[in-house]
Amino acid sequence: MAFAIDPIVTLLFVAALFALGAFVGVLSGLFGIGGGLLIVPFLTGLGFGVLPATATSLVGVIFSSMSGSIRNWQAGELDWRRSFGLAIGGIPAAQLGAVAGAHFSTSGLAFSFAALQAASIYLIGLRQRLADGDSSDEGDRADAPTLLLNGPSIAIGAIAGGLAGLFGVGGGVVMVPLQMLILKTPIKDAVRVSLGAIVAIGLSGLARHALPGNVLWIPGVCMGAGGIIGAQLGARLLPYLAQPVVSGLFRVLLAVVAAVMIVEGWIALPSG
Repeated sequence: MAFAIDPIVTLLFVAALFALGAFVGVLSGLFGIGGGLLIVPFLTGLGFGVLPATATSLVGVIFSSMSGSIRNWQAGELDWRRSFGLAIGGIPAAQLGAVAGAHFSTSGLAFSFAALQAASIYLIGLRQRLADGDSSDEGDRADAPTLLLNGPSIAIGAIAGGLAGLFGVGGGVVMVPLQMLILKTPIKDAVRVSLGAIVAIGLSGLARHALPGNVLWIPGVCMGAGGIIGAQLGARLLPYLAQPVVSGLFRVLLAVVAAVMIVEGWIALPSG
């Protein structure tokens, strides 16, 4: 894909990619997601093939997740050991999930992922109601010691990584709910830990795509530049939002993701 001959077209193209990266960056900082599910359809709409769109989206994902994680770490709000635990489980599982995904139909994967998100919406709501009844929940989790190699965290990373590779999306939409449900982690902590893990998981995926030349670096960097700014905004806004507000907004995001996957699954159904 030529990077444009007309200077006006080039400027509009760069501006669109930057704006997309900034928007996804805000969501990354707020919700601990990678944002590939939003980036890939946008790039394919611009004429990118599915494979280069998927590969290129990782550049923006890495820039935004790294920016938000650096901010969280500097503010003393990121437990990198938990992120490491998720990452070491997620990196190999994502590779295996990507291989396994080639053996399933697009519609089957899309509908299955939509069902997963619907279940997550219900379970997060249940978890929030339980947390509301236990005022000590967030404080207990904040003061709990964290091991460098934590079995449940590695398992969550493996589940999220496998599903991420299988469905071709970022692992944040899986890692955040699983941390809340299994580890009883408050959503703000889950968001920050997930964002840190996405840096490592995204780098692994990018390396896999970069070797055969699937990544379009100039569009990726344009998105990444916007993502750096957006993630800073999202990460700085997160502390000012109440836990129930973040939880509610995250469930809305999951509902949108589920709706998108249902549409994609419906489109992919064989005709006749």
